[in-house]
Amino acid sequence: MPKRGEIWLAHLDPQYGTEPGKTRPVLFVQAQALLDAGHPSTLVIPLTTRLVDDAEPLRVRVRASGRLPGDSDLLVDQLRAIDNRRLGPGPVTRLSESLLEKVEAAMREVLGMELPLPRY
Repeated sequence: MPKRGEIWLAHLDPQYGTEPGKTRPVLFVQAQALLDAGHPSTLVIPLTTRLVDDAEPLRVRVRASGRLPGDSDLLVDQLRAIDNRRLGPGPVTRLSESLLEKVEAAMREVLGMELPLPRY
């Protein structure tokens, strides 16, 4: 069973327009309670090996580790729900807590859900 913060392989074809396709790593960002409940779909962020520097919050860099052979960028602006039948083998690797927090901050910014500033 996948855990939030893990990277697994997923089959994302067929691809439409600007969507990432083919079999590629994806980061699980869905709440762990839904993952544990066996929800039939999962919120993920696809990764790419086409690196773009200084592209946060749209991209967050993940360094090679575990079975992730090279550095990759998380395509935060391509957050999507996939049917669990698209999942392949995993986990490939797991993000550190600090990197997962960085991804969460990027997601909030991309989704327009930043925490409001305190009022004094």
